[in-house]
Amino acid sequence: MYPDLSYLAHALFGTQPDNWLSIFKTFGFFLAIAFLVSAVVYYIELKRKAQEGYYQPTKATVTEGAPATTGEIVSNALVGLILAGKGLYAYQHYEVFRADPASVILSSKIHWLAGLLGAAVLGGLTWWDAYRKRKNVPVTREVLVWPHDRISEMTVWAAVGGILGAKIFDLFDNWQSFLRDPLGSLLSGGGLAFFGGLVLGFVLVVWYMWRQKIPFWPSADAVAPALTAGYGVGRIGCQLSGDGDWGIVNNAPKPGWLSWMPDSWWATRYPHNVLNDGHTELPNPNVPIENCDWDYCMQLAQPVFPTPFYETMMMVVVFGILWALRKRIQIPGMLFFIYLALIAIERFLIEKIRVNVVHKVLGMELTQAEIISIVLFLVSVGGMVYVWRKNRRAVA
Repeated sequence: MYPDLSYLAHALFGTQPDNWLSIFKTFGFFLAIAFLVSAVVYYIELKRKAQEGYYQPTKATVTEGAPATTGEIVSNALVGLILAGKGLYAYQHYEVFRADPASVILSSKIHWLAGLLGAAVLGGLTWWDAYRKRKNVPVTREVLVWPHDRISEMTVWAAVGGILGAKIFDLFDNWQSFLRDPLGSLLSGGGLAFFGGLVLGFVLVVWYMWRQKIPFWPSADAVAPALTAGYGVGRIGCQLSGDGDWGIVNNAPKPGWLSWMPDSWWATRYPHNVLNDGHTELPNPNVPIENCDWDYCMQLAQPVFPTPFYETMMMVVVFGILWALRKRIQIPGMLFFIYLALIAIERFLIEKIRVNVVHKVLGMELTQAEIISIVLFLVSVGGMVYVWRKNRRAVA
């Protein structure tokens, strides 16, 4: 596995692991790529739907030659505070930052003097840049803004909601750990639940669309393949880093009809996984790798199903289905509910071979993801019936 990019560089180029590249964690790297991929696909679909007449542009005013506003100065000063303060703190505590960047980035740890200097510099530069471009009489003009022109703002809201939602939902699955160390649990870099990120990210983006008066149903259809692509890329990060999101123990021999498949696709012990712990009380704990003197020298005691890899492959199939249907289905909202049905089925099935916390519901033992999958599937069926009837009434 490749807990950080130094291990990936070692595998590709033979360089020594645990070098400066180790500050870039593989999971975080692919998470960023996942948001970027989702944004690109969403932009393409929003622009296509605009060309098909689903959207009308809104007017926005742009003022040139005006002084910098207090909000612009303060927001940029805050960026300078974080970059300079966190940056110098990370430099002074390099080993801590290299081992766990989230413990520095997502905490109150900061070099305050450097942060205040950074805030003064960036806030001052913001004021000066506006001052040198000033005009005696500021010019205000109107521009037309389409939904795809707002993709950067929607991506930011999706990222904020996605990360917060994934963290909050994960806390419900690890409630005792949260009670033991609330602040540590909230600020840790690990522990993210996909469905939590989907729900809160979706809510914040819908709120943003409502504020900007962007039609909901065509936008929901456009986001379906985008979410699928982003989730598939994100699961690559889970697989490559070995973040604990793996399957149950798999000691069964690989079937003959899968002889073409690499053994690691059937079962793996996730050597050098990013968890790097040795909790012996676990059913399948991490154990040391012999003759390893790197930073990450643990692997699972028994092989397991590589479920993140399976989910990536399943997302390729789901994305292909949605991409093929996106121009054929003319009922607004239908593609989005098909997406919900497909990911609900996919996640419910993968949970059968995946390690997760089990909850008792109506006498049944279900994981959080299975519960949400059932709800999403019911919502998708009801939603498909609703938009179909709504479209039929509109046509009649």
